[in-house]
Amino acid sequence: MTVIKLHNTKTRTREDFTPIDPQDVRMYVCGPTVYDRAHLGNARPVIVFDVLFRLLRHVYGADHVTYVRNFTDIDDKINARSAATGRPIGEITAETTQWFLDDMAAVGALEPTQMPRATAYVPQMLAMIEGLVASGHAYVAEGHVLFAVESYKAYGALSGRSIDDMIAGARVEIAPFKRNPMDFVLWKPSDAETPGWHSPWGRGRPGWHIECSAMAHELLGAHFDIHGGGNDLMFPHHENEIAQSCCANGTEAMANVWMHNEMLQVEGKKMSKSLGNFFTVRDLLDQGVPGEVIRFVMLSTHYRKPMDWTEKKREEAERTLRKWYALAATAQDTVPDDLLMELLSDDLNTAGAIAHLHKLARAGEASALRGGLQMMGLMDGPIPLWLAAEAFDLTDYEAFLSDARVTAMQSKDFSHVDRIKAMLTQAGVQVQMSKDGVVLTATADFDADKLEALG
Repeated sequence: MTVIKLHNTKTRTREDFTPIDPQDVRMYVCGPTVYDRAHLGNARPVIVFDVLFRLLRHVYGADHVTYVRNFTDIDDKINARSAATGRPIGEITAETTQWFLDDMAAVGALEPTQMPRATAYVPQMLAMIEGLVASGHAYVAEGHVLFAVESYKAYGALSGRSIDDMIAGARVEIAPFKRNPMDFVLWKPSDAETPGWHSPWGRGRPGWHIECSAMAHELLGAHFDIHGGGNDLMFPHHENEIAQSCCANGTEAMANVWMHNEMLQVEGKKMSKSLGNFFTVRDLLDQGVPGEVIRFVMLSTHYRKPMDWTEKKREEAERTLRKWYALAATAQDTVPDDLLMELLSDDLNTAGAIAHLHKLARAGEASALRGGLQMMGLMDGPIPLWLAAEAFDLTDYEAFLSDARVTAMQSKDFSHVDRIKAMLTQAGVQVQMSKDGVVLTATADFDADKLEALG
């Protein structure tokens, strides 16, 4: 059996992955807060852990892997969006949840085994909070329930910081009813305009951190294999998850392996609305950037390194995928070779895997190339038409337009040439004409059926 090695944030080492139960491999990844479109950075953990999901399914069998990724649909940002628009919260979260699923499907992500919504697990959250209060790990103050971080001696082990360091370096809510500035909210009161549930401490709603602990416990158990997310979640979210989960469940660990992907930049700078370089996945898709290209660019950098999205990388990715499809389309089978599996099993070395695919393409290894692409979630299923530039022969259309152009130059009537160009453009073909001739290139919107009118 393939040995998977993963970098464990918890131990700061690369370890051989040994599941608690090979027949039931379990992974939890923190999902989105659904109040708006997913920005490009949101797609990185989805793509990273989708590759890991595929790898685990390949090694242990699809029926033996459970992948849980949640939706946070209780949040002050959602409440604010509802207040600003006058739309019901449930309507907003239903819409934005579907947006997220559609956009992540477009970048080739499989749907996780379970996709729990926080609102469906409030009873489990209440039960966990009650247990923490009863055991002395949480306390009630002014309608709030707070976790007492000093009651958990291992607090800070994941991020490697002491409580004093975390207080000094973190933005923590200093409230007079907190015993310790690092104590965090498990439950908070709701006013009449804010969503709320009945609880032993009055009408209110859960804090953010308790959501994932309750859903993970309900769907994966008190102790499972892998917990993942972006490294911005390591503290305080994951640190708090570990503390409350271990105290509530009486375990020494919540998950055996903790994995964190690095953040995304755009053209070498942090993505920010103020810098004008902020965009969503849907923005790129609507601009004609194929989901496969977004995925390829993401995977070209190792998940534990900062990923820099650039226009140059996008163009190179599209050119590469076009060339590779021309070869992969000739494959008789689609089995990934051993070296590619070794690279992916080495802490998801997708950058190394892509370098290996370049070698396979140069060697003309069509079956291994296509098998490797599919293993990485590229060209998985029907081949998108936009990739067909190298496989669809546009030579006859170039000759047709060239002949029409010669005739037009003689007659000085270019109306027929303009009609041909318009039809090619509608079919998703880029037209370039110069003194050297005509060059046609299929774009992301290429549709061969629309060329039939040119006959």
